[in-house]
Parts: sequence; C-alpha cells; structure tokens
Amino acid sequence: MPSEFDLIARHFTRATPSALLGPGDDCALVAPSPGMELAITTDMLVEGTHFLSDTDPRQLGWKTLAVNLSDLAAMGATPRWVLLAGALPAADEAWIAAFADGFFACARRYGADVIGGDTTRGPRNLCVTAIGELPAGTALRRDGAQADDDIWVSGQPGLAALGLARLQGRTTLPEALATRCITALQRPLPRIELGLRLRGLASAAIDVSDGLLADLGHILERSGLAAELFEGQLPLIPPGSEPKLARECQLAGGDDYELCFTTPIAARQQVVMLAAELDLPLWRIGYTVAAGERPAADIRLLDADGQALPITHKGFDHFG
Repeated sequence: MPSEFDLIARHFTRATPSALLGPGDDCALVAPSPGMELAITTDMLVEGTHFLSDTDPRQLGWKTLAVNLSDLAAMGATPRWVLLAGALPAADEAWIAAFADGFFACARRYGADVIGGDTTRGPRNLCVTAIGELPAGTALRRDGAQADDDIWVSGQPGLAALGLARLQGRTTLPEALATRCITALQRPLPRIELGLRLRGLASAAIDVSDGLLADLGHILERSGLAAELFEGQLPLIPPGSEPKLARECQLAGGDDYELCFTTPIAARQQVVMLAAELDLPLWRIGYTVAAGERPAADIRLLDADGQALPITHKGFDHFG
C-alpha cells in the first residue's frame, strides 16, 4: 500500500510556475504582484453533508476546488494559488487518481497553482485554501450596498438543488433537464470573469452557496439594509420541473455558486451590456431599501399585485 508521501508525490505534486517554492517543504513561498492585495478563503466538503458517498471522484475533484474559487470570484479576485488538505478512509489509488484529475482540471481552467496541502486517514473530508489577488482597494465586499441599489443574480440558481432532489428521489425531471441539474450540482462553474468585471461596478457581492435569500441576507446585514424582491423578475423556472419545488430550490436551495450582487441604478445599462458580453444571464430581481422600521436583512418577496408572499425557508445552515 502506498504511503501518504507516495500518494502526494504521485498525484498532487506538479509544476507550480507562479510560486517561489511549491510542494515538498514545510511551507510554500509565494509573492503577490506589485500593488496587489491577497484574497484568502477556505472551505471544506464533508461526505454525507456536502456530497453523496457515490459521487464520481473526478466531478468531486472539480467541485472541491470550484466552490473555493467561487469565493474569490465574489471578491473580484484572480485565482493564483490553492492548498488541499484531505482526510480519506483508505488509500484507494483509483479514487485518488480520478479526484486529482478533476481537481487539477479545475485548477488549470482558472489558472491556479496547487502549492501544498496535507492528507490523513479518516472520514472523507476535503478542505481547500484558495488565494487570489486583486488591485489594492478594489475588492467586492458585502458591506458596500446602498439604499435603492439594484439587486442582481447570475445564471440559473436552483438547478443544483433540483439535481440533488433528483438524485435523492424527491422529484422526477425530464432526462435533459436532469442531466443539466446534476451537472450544475457536481460541476459548478465559479463566475471568475463576472467577478473581475464587477470591480468598480458592483457595490457589494456574494456567491450563492447556502441559498439566494440566505446569501443576499448577508449583504443586507453587513450593509444595514432590507430588500424588496419581485417574483416576476426572478429567473425563469425550468420547464419540466415542479414549479413549487423549483422555486424553493431557486430561493433557498444553495450549491449554485452564482453571484448575487448590488449596483447603483445608474449602472443598470452597464450590467445589461455585461450580460451580453459574457453571454451570461444577469437577472435584476429587486432593490435594496433603508432598513428604517424593518430590521436589517429583512427580505420581502412581492407578487405581481405587490402583495408579500410567505418565505418559509431562506437557505442552508449547518447548525440550524
């Protein structure tokens, strides 16, 4: 059976041209570009909580990195370096090789070097630290939204949660839609290019990992605002899905890794043009309001008649 160090050398030690020193020492050494700030994030995926035990390891390798790069996208940062730590129940080389293929495919796609990490035996748990950089003072933060800003979301939130519901047997979907939803769940695309283009345009941003309402709530809380959303302006429900479940997935399902962001009204046309340039739907779903008599992070979802619709669930909470 290969040792821990054999596994690392065989599957996770590759060229790191952007680092001063890559894997093989006690620490990696990196140097940010002149005039740049570092954006650093870490996230873990635990079997049974974040992914099913029979998830394809190649897809899981991709997703393990992609969900961390999504945090960099939400800050407007360019990915540079990543570290991977993992607990594995056994030294299954076929599984590890497939996982590494998916992980490094994502790293290549988004230009990140894998500069180190760690392995140990235990229940399957995968933890990435991702480091990006961006010009000083340009980060997209959660606390920058202003009253009367437009609220936007990218792509098609809800597909990943629908895919999970399909895999768990909680819904049926047409074959083409099922494939699309499961792909969204297992192979998310971090919106790096969108995040870069939102620097200087968006007032605040966050990636949608726990649910659209929950993550928008983080922007509102940090910015001291409330929000009005309009059901008729939400992304279209995929044909062939159960409308009630699809809407719940869209608002509270999470695992989408789309970007939710706010912009001043004056930037509305720029966002419309950006959507066309990126060939990416950007949906204007509502606007922020001064909290006033309402608590910060209060969200109202309004129907076509301006009547408030009930919100029973906002998103995922590990301890909720």
